Amino acid sequence: MSETSQDIIRNHMYWAIGAGSLPLPLIDLAAVTGIQLDMLKQLSRHYGVPYQEEQAKSWLSALSASLLSRLGANALKLIPGIGSILGGVSMAVLSGASTYALGQVAREHFEGRGSFEDLNLDEAQARYTAAYEDGKRVARSAKAEAPAPSADTVSKLERLDALHRDGVLTDAEFTAAKARLLQG
Repeated sequence: MSETSQDIIRNHMYWAIGAGSLPLPLIDLAAVTGIQLDMLKQLSRHYGVPYQEEQAKSWLSALSASLLSRLGANALKLIPGIGSILGGVSMAVLSGASTYALGQVAREHFEGRGSFEDLNLDEAQARYTAAYEDGKRVARSAKAEAPAPSADTVSKLERLDALHRDGVLTDAEFTAAKARLLQG
């Protein structure tokens, strides 16, 4: 059975929740960004839209208004003890919500025959904001189900991503290896 666009979004939201749970400031943010870029790549492939990494990065910058919130949650992790716990919980939910919202915007845009080049940012930001609110609710309930990855898992994900970017792993090999790693 082939994966639907909602499956792609949901899976990446779970991965973002797990990466956001890491008690490692800034590493979690980098991992979530990589997860979001991978989601955009998979959604573009699903809809037959040519993937353009620079445009995908622009989408992330333009739509992730919650980045400052995520950085604030990340800063909490720098406080020993309770800061790591509170920062990890809020970062996990914000990471999941942001990933969910980005995925919903991309899904709707690609379903409407849009490409990476013709996104109306005003409309997309309004949709992102609404989807982000939905995403917080979805991410909070998913947080209870998603196990937090270890630092070793994130390190392995980063190495897989580097191999994929360098062309050592094909898209299919990368996706399969990532799924195996995240399933434990």
